[in-house]
Amino acid sequence: MRIPVACRKPLFALALCAFCATLAPAADPPAAIGAAQPPLIPMKDFFRNPEKANFQLSPNGEYIAFLQPWETRLNVHVQKIGEDKVTRITQATERDIMGYVWKGNSQILYIQDKGGDENWRLYAAGIEGGPVRELTPFEKVRVDFVDRLEDNDNEVIVAMNKRNPQLFDVYRLNVNSGEMNVIAENPGNIAEWKTDNQGRLRVAVTSDGVNTSLLYRRAEADTFHTVITTSFKEQLSPLYFTFDDAALYVSSNLDRDKSALYEYDVENGKLGKLLYENAEVDVDRILRSKARKVITGAAYMTDRIHYQFFDDARRELQEKLEMLLPGYQVGVASMSRDEKKVLVVTYSDRSYGSYYFYDTTTSKLQKLADMSPWLNEASMAEMKPIEYKSRDGLTIHGYLTLPRGKDPKNLPVVVNPHGGPWARDGWGFSPEVQFLANRGYAVLQMNFRGSTGYGKAFWTVSFKQWGKTMQDDITDGVQWLIQQGIADPKKVAIYGASYGGYATLAGLTFTPDLYACGVDYVGVSNLFTFMNTIPPYWELGRKMWYEMVGDPEKDKELMTASSPVFHVDKIKAPLFVAQGANDPRVNKAESDQIVEALKARGIDVPYMVKENEGHGYMLEENRFDFYRAMEGFLGKYLGGQVEVVAGE
Repeated sequence: MRIPVACRKPLFALALCAFCATLAPAADPPAAIGAAQPPLIPMKDFFRNPEKANFQLSPNGEYIAFLQPWETRLNVHVQKIGEDKVTRITQATERDIMGYVWKGNSQILYIQDKGGDENWRLYAAGIEGGPVRELTPFEKVRVDFVDRLEDNDNEVIVAMNKRNPQLFDVYRLNVNSGEMNVIAENPGNIAEWKTDNQGRLRVAVTSDGVNTSLLYRRAEADTFHTVITTSFKEQLSPLYFTFDDAALYVSSNLDRDKSALYEYDVENGKLGKLLYENAEVDVDRILRSKARKVITGAAYMTDRIHYQFFDDARRELQEKLEMLLPGYQVGVASMSRDEKKVLVVTYSDRSYGSYYFYDTTTSKLQKLADMSPWLNEASMAEMKPIEYKSRDGLTIHGYLTLPRGKDPKNLPVVVNPHGGPWARDGWGFSPEVQFLANRGYAVLQMNFRGSTGYGKAFWTVSFKQWGKTMQDDITDGVQWLIQQGIADPKKVAIYGASYGGYATLAGLTFTPDLYACGVDYVGVSNLFTFMNTIPPYWELGRKMWYEMVGDPEKDKELMTASSPVFHVDKIKAPLFVAQGANDPRVNKAESDQIVEALKARGIDVPYMVKENEGHGYMLEENRFDFYRAMEGFLGKYLGGQVEVVAGE
């Protein structure tokens, strides 16, 4: 079962999912890069929409599609490879298009919500332009792909909570006529559906909140039966069917701490061949060649993403691309259906990234675009993997970014815990981190206990520890920086989004002398009201949330103690709060409560609310407003540089 997350960080770029293959082990605290301090880079250069992003290759390998700004919004554009003509095929003016896929070689499917409500609707657009067709015109209904049916140009399989807001039924949808038919009605407990390689719905995962079951059937005409039931802590996650559709490839932590890749005998409910395991981290991503029907490797993340290849052809492709594009992390974004044409992406901690087209038959590499050519890599800061010990001896991994050209001593620091909390930070380009480093701040990110990818024990030790040992891990990171002499103990701020926003409030509340100020971005302030306002489609996981965070009835004392809104009398440091009015995950009431409670004490709290946003600011102009305000706020209390813009 997929665990719902309270939040991940706002998505400023939509295509930063490349993978690297170089390992840089954590070491002693890094020294500053030996270069002059870079010029102050305009804030808008960090947070403006990318020039082009999220490239995808058509199935025949003849066209590329990508997102590019039009009327300040990201819209889908299509271009034939080798030609200059670009056709814009969508006309979004209210919100960016957040995601799209090819459907055959002649049309694009894409999703959009309204005002950040995350009720995604599905649309279709032909690559020659023309009218856009809305395929799921339903109010307060969310659509998710179950199977894109890549070999079927006319249909997709989707899940929608149209009948019941809490449950997703499965539909076969004709993208040309708009006709849709229910092919599976959710009986009330199914959290995930899976198809085989022929697009037949044959696996489902159920949940009662704390237990999950894998259901299976040999054919769509058969009845599902239960193969295995486990606690939600014991995970058996179906990834793909084997190419003969007889078994499954799964990621599992059954009888082990770190999840590994296996073949799974679904007929008899038994783990089979171990494909790959890693002693340090979970492994849950499998690489495959659909054209050759071969499992080509696995991907996993320690400090960065790495590959373990099982297939010589895929290994050789990776080695050749890395040779052609030295100095960057190189990933394969997509391939044509025959896998002879490849869309390649490069990135680093100092580069948003670039896209290339590679023809395997000619070995010709063609550059397509840089995502943010206005940012000079030489002016960006290095993101260095680090680790430190928590007070109870747990190893905490993270990243430290130091401002260029400054002695790494007695620096103002912004501590930036991630959202989730059951997610993790990774190595790569972050506009937020680079913006803060350019203003003269050291930035500390840490994967506190509960962060995903580090095994079952590291995850479960975080249960019912919001504001407690999870927060201690953040505090211990600050103390580590102070002990190393990197941080000025009087100039440490904390900033985060969603759970990171909660951690900001908890930091100011439970360690009031540690921080000079804080920025809470769509953060949780009251665990009781947060539990009562989760989206209806998370309802199947409510009991799991109770076990992981707290039960409002059984754990009332615990949750009261961990809710910052009930302890605002302890807050000393200035606080800036930002919120989206339509946030379906962390309701606006969470921010209202903390602001009102502080105002009742006579404290003026800067409070930014955007009426056309949800869980994070996706619109470019709103991002500009937020980061301009945050820049001034941090400059006032930490003394970092602040851009002076004429007329603003």
